[in-house]
This record gives sequence, C-alpha cells and structure tokens, in this order.
Amino acid sequence: MINIALFGPPGAGKGTQSSFLIEKYDLFYISTGDLLRKELAEETKLGLEAKSIIAAGKLVSDEIIVQILEKTIKENPQASGFLFDGFPRTYIQAYILEGLMIKLDSSLNCLISIEVPEDVSVARLLNRGLTSGRLDDNELVIRSRLKEYEEKTLPVLNYYKEKGNYVSIDGNKEIEEVTTQIEEIINKELNKKLMNVVIFGYPGCGRGSQGVELSKRYGLEYISTGRMLEEEIEQGTDLGKRITEIYENGELVPDEIVVPLILQKIKNSKTVKGFIFKGFPRTLVQSYILDGILKKHNSSICKIIDIQVSTLELISRLSERSKTSHCKPYDSSTEKIVRRLKDHENKTIPVLDKYKEIHDVAIVNGEAPFEIVFERMAFEIEKGFKNLR
Repeated sequence: MINIALFGPPGAGKGTQSSFLIEKYDLFYISTGDLLRKELAEETKLGLEAKSIIAAGKLVSDEIIVQILEKTIKENPQASGFLFDGFPRTYIQAYILEGLMIKLDSSLNCLISIEVPEDVSVARLLNRGLTSGRLDDNELVIRSRLKEYEEKTLPVLNYYKEKGNYVSIDGNKEIEEVTTQIEEIINKELNKKLMNVVIFGYPGCGRGSQGVELSKRYGLEYISTGRMLEEEIEQGTDLGKRITEIYENGELVPDEIVVPLILQKIKNSKTVKGFIFKGFPRTLVQSYILDGILKKHNSSICKIIDIQVSTLELISRLSERSKTSHCKPYDSSTEKIVRRLKDHENKTIPVLDKYKEIHDVAIVNGEAPFEIVFERMAFEIEKGFKNLR
C-alpha cells in the first residue's frame, strides 16, 4: 500500500495528475470536500451532524472530517493506497492525519508538491476562464486564492519537510514531463517496500527447497531458522552443542536462541527486496515477535503460503530423507517423526489460524512434482508483489 498527499496551487494541474495516479497505481481518491458532500447527500449520521453545523453558518470541524476519513479508509481495504488531494490543509490537520495513519497501522509515504510560479498559475486559470464559465476565474479572485493557498499551505509543507517526506517537482513543464517526475517519486517509494513471505507447512512438505529457489528468482533473502541452527552445529560452537541436545530430545529450539540469529541475518541483508521466512514463526509467541521485528524495520508480512501434504506422504518423505545426507535429527526414527509432526500441529497450526484472520493465506498443494509446486508458489508471490503497488 502507498499513500500520497498531492499539493499544488490553483492551476498547477493537480486534477490531471490525480487522474493519472488513480489509474496507474489503483489509488483511492480522497478529497474531503467530495467525501463531505457524499455524507450530506446520503444523510448519514456524520452527514446530518455536518449539515446542522453548515446551517448555523459554521465550518465543519476537524473532529467530523477525521471520522469521515477513517470511515472511508476502512470501507476500502481493497485499495492499493490512498491519494489525498488538498488534505491536510493546516498543520493541525497534518498531525491529525499522522495520528489517523498510526491508528490504521499505516503511514503517509510522501507529500508531492507541484511547484508553479504565480504568474504561470494566473495565466493558466485565466485561459481556463475563457471556456469554463467560472466566475472565480478572473485575475483578482485568482491572485487572492493563490495568496490564501500560500499562507495556509506553507506550515503544512514545513511539517513534511521536517519529517523528511516532502518532495517538490517542477510543475512549469509539459504535462507528460510532470507525470514522469511523479512516477519516479512513487516508484522510488514502492521500491522501499519489502516483500516478506512466510512459508508454512509440516516438516517434509518441501518448504526449504521451494524457499531457496523462490528467493533466487525474486531477489529475496531466505531465512531458515533450521539452516542457521545447523550452521552453529557444523561450526561446533557452544550454541551448536546446545542445539544438538535440543534436537535429539525432539524439542523446539527456544526463542532466546532463534531470535538473535534472525535479527543478525536481517541486519546483514542491506540490499534485498524482502525476505522468505521458513521455520519461523512456529508458535503464537513467535508470530508476535516476527510482527515486531518487521514493524521495527517499517515493514510487515506481505504473503503467507501454506504447503499442504497428506500425513502419510509426509512420513514417507521424512523416512526417505533419514537415509540421505540431508537427514535431520528428528528423522532418525518413526517415533521422532510422528512426535515432530504432532508438535507442529499443536504449536504451529494455531499460528496459521491467527494469520488467516488478518491475511489472505494462499493454500498450495505440495503433492506434485517440484517444478509444478514451485510455479504455484511463484504465482502467489507475484500476486504479493502486485499488492505492494
């Protein structure tokens, strides 16, 4: 999701550029004036409240405006983002929008200001007045509107300049050139977003091999807690010895060991497009830990894939794996395999159920040749990339 505020004086071309942004990036257009008129026309509770205020000759309060904004955003969860046109108009409204975005677990990516010299704005609006028939398209009114825009907008622009997400573009160019400038800004913002994928599935479903190949295709960092723990074992560290003992008992490695390894892995991955997590989270507690880790990096889970394979097939695969160099400690006997599968069911399935409440979990049938399962998963990841935009 990407949220943009578009600013510019009268005659800057915001209307033209807004139409482009809405179509190109599937954004939901938010104009507080339009939303207010809609509430009034539909005679909603907020609309009736606003109507009584307007009838008394007063301005509709920010208290009502923010409720209308929140209602609109919540009613459009399918939108790829929101385009705020002319809002916030005051620095107080800038704080209001900031608080609202925090409440909705989102943020304003940037404010784009289309800069146009006053004389150019006047000339454009006077030219528009030749055909628009609008009474306010005369020079005296135009210059008054421009002065009001500057006085009210400057504190808002300064607010976002201080935050570091203000971007100005030269609006004194051809329409196509202005559009190109805006595209570059938004594409840069989109590239900041990480594609984070969590792969679920019982041991033996193929999460590891699929995750590795998917990370190569899409430029994602593959984070396998199992692999990181194995590296500690292979290096013969004290931590590795502790892990071996835990494995031999058929138990899960505690969070105090796993989490620092994940944090270090993420810290060392500077240029990746995102992460594929395999083997984490395995418990409800770990699901909250992962959400917290990603939130710290201004990111979140984008896609969850659950690879489903029948129990008999899983036991068969794990038994075969026990005869290879890829054997895991819990593959060594049928008893340990069953215990590991049961442990997964008791601790990890509740995690998946939790995510199903807030995410669209993709179910992939894992009982097919590797290449077919891979393409099924690739299809889901590509859908996730599209949703980022």
